[in-house]
Amino acid sequence: MLTNIFSLHPDELTEQLNKDFPKYRSKQLIEWIYKHFVVDPALMKNLPADFRTYLNEHFSFDIPYLDKELFSKDGASKYRFRLSDNEVIESVLIPERTKHTLCISSQAGCKHKCSFCATGKMGFKRNLTTDEMVSQILLGSQECLKTTTIPSAITNPPAPLPRITNLVFMGMGEPMDNLDNVLQTLRIIQADNTLAFSPRRTTISTCGIVPAIIKFADSGVRAKLAISLNSAIDAKRDILMPVNRRYPLNELKQAALYYLRKTSFRITFEYILIPGENMGREDLNALRKFVGDISCKINFIPFNPGYSTTYQAPDAKQIEDFMRAAQALPQAITLRKSRGADVFGACGQLSNN
Repeated sequence: MLTNIFSLHPDELTEQLNKDFPKYRSKQLIEWIYKHFVVDPALMKNLPADFRTYLNEHFSFDIPYLDKELFSKDGASKYRFRLSDNEVIESVLIPERTKHTLCISSQAGCKHKCSFCATGKMGFKRNLTTDEMVSQILLGSQECLKTTTIPSAITNPPAPLPRITNLVFMGMGEPMDNLDNVLQTLRIIQADNTLAFSPRRTTISTCGIVPAIIKFADSGVRAKLAISLNSAIDAKRDILMPVNRRYPLNELKQAALYYLRKTSFRITFEYILIPGENMGREDLNALRKFVGDISCKINFIPFNPGYSTTYQAPDAKQIEDFMRAAQALPQAITLRKSRGADVFGACGQLSNN
């Protein structure tokens, strides 16, 4: 079975190619892939025929198949990819005036069954390989380079950017359950001769897998950490996020503090606003106590209904009242407006539909 070329760190690839070809050939190949986002050797026109033949004989260039593309009225794009074994994943590209954020998946499905998340209702299929995650980034980069027709519902749309500026592992799946492949993906895209992607513009989100948070902190691979919190009351978080029964809040907090001791980045806590579940006075009091000694910011995100859910989205007044009360928190807080909800591409909505 051929090694997928998108799973290799450029140093590994260069070492192998330099055994049979001049050093500049590996440099040319890496530039084609990571500077021009060309993933087919046949299109790499300045490479000689014998080198392209060698590449095809020794490596696989397989990438996920773009099965479906949906455009939100707010400018976000959702991509459904079909993998080689027919599993399905989704990525979301979110343009803004000064940045382009790509949200990628780390698993097909998810085993943690958070009660507000459409992906959890799929169940767990499998981990994604490194090349499947790198491929999402390359394919997203190709989309950034395209001249697209922007939906007419957008007013004064920003000009398309030529590169992805921010990367978030917040799509399908739990990245910390696939940490080795996620870390290898980061090593590849952060290399100076690939995308040189900044750790400060890369975020890994987790539902709170405590041993993996510690392993990530010790790995030497740098990226920001986002923790999906959603309640600072164990009894409530047990229901919203069953993972809390295995790694309760006190353990999660110690892992968060350990990460802070090992890195210069502050943590982001994500908090989905669900009326009747986690928006009361007791919820804010518990949150204040939980984050009081943690260097962090808190993103509040109104719940996005999926294809089927028992929860309701908060209305404008409920959000306004909650955010007014949340101003008393000592940390920086943000009300994050979800993008792509009309195509089920917003936070908590990704599935294989």
